[in-house]
Amino acid sequence: MSTKQKKFKSEVEVEGFDISKYILSSESETYTVVIPETGDEFSVQVKPIPWSRRNKIVSECLNWGDGSSVDFDGDKYVRECLRQMIVQAPWGVTDEKFLVSIDARLGSALEALVPKAFGDEGVQTNLAKKG
Repeated sequence: MSTKQKKFKSEVEVEGFDISKYILSSESETYTVVIPETGDEFSVQVKPIPWSRRNKIVSECLNWGDGSSVDFDGDKYVRECLRQMIVQAPWGVTDEKFLVSIDARLGSALEALVPKAFGDEGVQTNLAKKG
């Protein structure tokens, strides 16, 4: 029995299919976040969450009840995504201690960075991307 695996070809087109279009960049992107209530704005560097990691976070946020009832912990989903995504921010590390200490104005502004748990992926369009 062979244990060899085929090598992943992310840089080349394979039989007419360009896989590189679907591979996430490891580079972070800078977004300007505006807090609508105060007009304050700041920049954060964000890295994308891979599809499989996002699915794992979603799965961890699902709570199966009796029968067929399912609850989704949206708060846990947003906090975990923000911890994974924010690479650099004015406050330093984005950790649980920071996230439970902020008010709704800043929290709502940061939430716009998080891809929807179900449906369209990506940062919401109300944020300005710097590059």
